[in-house]
Amino acid sequence: MRRPTDSSDRPSRLSIFLRRQKRLLRPLLLVLVLLGLGVGCVTAFRHFGSDPRFAPLRGRIINMLPLRITEIDVTGCVLTSEPSLQQALGVRTGDFILGFSVAAARERIDALPFVDHSVVERHLPGTIIIHLFERRPFAVWQNHGHFMLIDREGNQVRDQGMTGKDAEAFMQLPLVVGPDANTAAAALIDELSAQPEVRSHVVAASRVGQRRWNLTLRNGTTVLLPEGQEVAALKRLAQLQENIKILDRPVIAIDMRLPDRLIVRESPPAPNDNTDRDKGDTPPQADPTGDQDTSAPWLSSPQTGPRRRRA
Repeated sequence: MRRPTDSSDRPSRLSIFLRRQKRLLRPLLLVLVLLGLGVGCVTAFRHFGSDPRFAPLRGRIINMLPLRITEIDVTGCVLTSEPSLQQALGVRTGDFILGFSVAAARERIDALPFVDHSVVERHLPGTIIIHLFERRPFAVWQNHGHFMLIDREGNQVRDQGMTGKDAEAFMQLPLVVGPDANTAAAALIDELSAQPEVRSHVVAASRVGQRRWNLTLRNGTTVLLPEGQEVAALKRLAQLQENIKILDRPVIAIDMRLPDRLIVRESPPAPNDNTDRDKGDTPPQADPTGDQDTSAPWLSSPQTGPRRRRA
């Protein structure tokens, strides 16, 4: 055997390494080639799959693949109904996962009534994950004769596609009326929630001059709240309800705008043919039951309690 006479005839270190790793390089190259072919096939499949002309071929290829949807994981779904979400998703368990378009499904889900936005993920071999971020209605806002659902910040909640069942569920939401009522509603509703005996009587809250609130009760009574002093007024109203059931009385209005007094406008007496016919100039007598005469409003203050206001 001839030995190398100089350094130029000696094999390089790379050549020696390649010769030693020859058995490992061949499988590695094969894997790289197969990986490249797979990436190319997926790219071509996505490119031509959207073309309607290739739809039949695409369907046959999908049917030949073994990858099917085995699990659909949904989080954050509270208001959105399962049938509407299923329809927007467009697939179900057992369908082929490679035929599922993440972008198209996300677009359809985001268009659902109570969905603010969504995150849709596809995890091979057979899992689809959906995260819903819903905009939950906080109240119903009536403005210029139009009704709309609003969230806690006062933003409109989209209601396109809302069913009659959804509308029935939201009938229990608080109703706020007037300009600026949507953005100021959260503070008032929180204060009403702290006084459940008062809130149970309230059917609507109207914004007055973008400064204060009027409450409409179930019996038609209007409660005039003071500007910036709603917390104290509602606490006082709850105490009056506990003591004298003022919210259950048939009065027209309860004016609480003055901090040191309460003005109640009572309903006019019902007409009676014989009650006042022969009274003449006789002064009114005290009611033996202790109820106030309903012919005029009455006042009360923290110091003196209810008293007659003279005309």
